[in-house]
Amino acid sequence: MKKLLSRSLTVFSLYAFFVLLCSIPVYYFIVDNIWQREIQEHNKLFATATSNNIIRLYRNGNALQRDINTWNLLQPHAIIRPAATLRADSLYQRIENHSRFQGLITWFAVDGKAYSLAVETNQDETHDTMMAITLATIVFFLLLLAGFIILNRWVSGWLWQPFYHSLEKITDFDLNDRKPILPEKTDIEEFDALNESLHKLTMNNVMIYQQQREFTENAAYELQTPLAIVESRLDLLLQYQPLTAEQSDLVEDAVKALMRVTHISRNLLLLTKIENDEFVFSEIIDLSTLIAESTDPLIDLFSFKELFINQQIQADVVVEGNRILLEILFNNLLLNAAKYTPEEGILNIRLAPHYFRISNSGTEALDQDKLFRRFVTVSRQTGGSGLGLTLVKQICHRYRWRITYGFQEQMHHFTIHF
Repeated sequence: MKKLLSRSLTVFSLYAFFVLLCSIPVYYFIVDNIWQREIQEHNKLFATATSNNIIRLYRNGNALQRDINTWNLLQPHAIIRPAATLRADSLYQRIENHSRFQGLITWFAVDGKAYSLAVETNQDETHDTMMAITLATIVFFLLLLAGFIILNRWVSGWLWQPFYHSLEKITDFDLNDRKPILPEKTDIEEFDALNESLHKLTMNNVMIYQQQREFTENAAYELQTPLAIVESRLDLLLQYQPLTAEQSDLVEDAVKALMRVTHISRNLLLLTKIENDEFVFSEIIDLSTLIAESTDPLIDLFSFKELFINQQIQADVVVEGNRILLEILFNNLLLNAAKYTPEEGILNIRLAPHYFRISNSGTEALDQDKLFRRFVTVSRQTGGSGLGLTLVKQICHRYRWRITYGFQEQMHHFTIHF
């Protein structure tokens, strides 16, 4: 992908090359016309001087015919011949051996006798001139191209510096930091307008995001007490007698739905706490032991679904973090893989010094654009909250770890790079 200035440099270079290329025939036409006029003027002056010299020699008593013969021998491009009468001057052109000649025929009289003088001048000197012009054009084009490249780099490093600063701020912008992009004053009106617009846009986004987080936190917190009351009342209702089988099933369905809502509420509250950086305490944690502890409670589920488990856990892999958050991270990944792996499927768990990877059988790739968004993967069949992978993503962001997803050979691969 090309940079903006590189594209402009290409356009300018092509334009300069086109203009200079078109200038060559224009130069040729102009120089050729000027050269022809100069030749015509030269021929007239030469013919006038020659005729005056012949007349002067005759008047000095020299033999006219001898002087004319000597002249014709010494000046083959200016031949003097006897003529019947005097005529007006005339111009002509002729080509001989691919050479162009510009000619002038003039008449003069010596002692009552008419003579014609034909003067010719070779025009091929224009070809040498055009070669020089073409060479000069190429040199100037190379100078222009070098100048464009140097100016392009200079402009890129100076004129576009505020733009690159703004681009860097946009790249580093993160709503979780809750800091809008501050406008940077420049001496360029367009860049000032861009920075001001970015400041307003990010300020509004930060305010909206903060309001959403506060609403989520307050709603999740306020729901805890009503949900607990409803859950206790349903438990009491189940203990009352007599209840028909149909009534008992309805109450149990209500309890399951309530437990799911409670789970969502707790996860939302947990997610808000993570985003608010409330888990400050950190310690050195042995991931090898932590993953083993997270895997043990799921052994029965693995056995029930007849999953083939392949664990490659390297010992003494340690990181610094909050134990509660890391337990949530690996529990959610393991539980998510156990839930969505089909019966008699494969589940691979691997821990290395710089990454953790969990892979499970699957039929088709997941939508990576929606994978870590809230409530995207929730379904009634699995009973999930739709926040498991969102929590995983947020915890990874908290510790600046990178989580990636891939699908190869009918296997889902979630990898955390420490």
